[in-house]
Amino acid sequence: QVQLVESGGGLVQAGGSLRLSCAASGRALNKYAMGWFRQPPGRERECVAAISWSGVTTYYADSVKGRFTISRDNAKNTVYLRMNSLRPEDTAVYFCAAAVVSKSSDYYSLSAYEYWGQGTQVTVSS
Repeated sequence: QVQLVESGGGLVQAGGSLRLSCAASGRALNKYAMGWFRQPPGRERECVAAISWSGVTTYYADSVKGRFTISRDNAKNTVYLRMNSLRPEDTAVYFCAAAVVSKSSDYYSLSAYEYWGQGTQVTVSS
């Protein structure tokens, strides 16, 4: 079992920045791909960024490319999402998740992720 706890969410003005953290316990993360997902009110959950267990491969949704950066520190069992130039449409609950990935499409597929955190709210005001 892997337990994931997100932190770092909050209220920020448009154009601002936040850094989300996802701390894992129970098992080492160094065998898992990690993803950050978000779920705006009334909408489906979507993948915004993912990273391979080694950190070599990353994936970003088109809507966040150039603004968000995913990274990981396996020694600290922690994954990060740096979010710059935030927009009101980035408002959502953000979740981190862990997966054993067997193909590239798994990185952005919700069904591939086995472990999920409880989420952290990010609200961007205009």
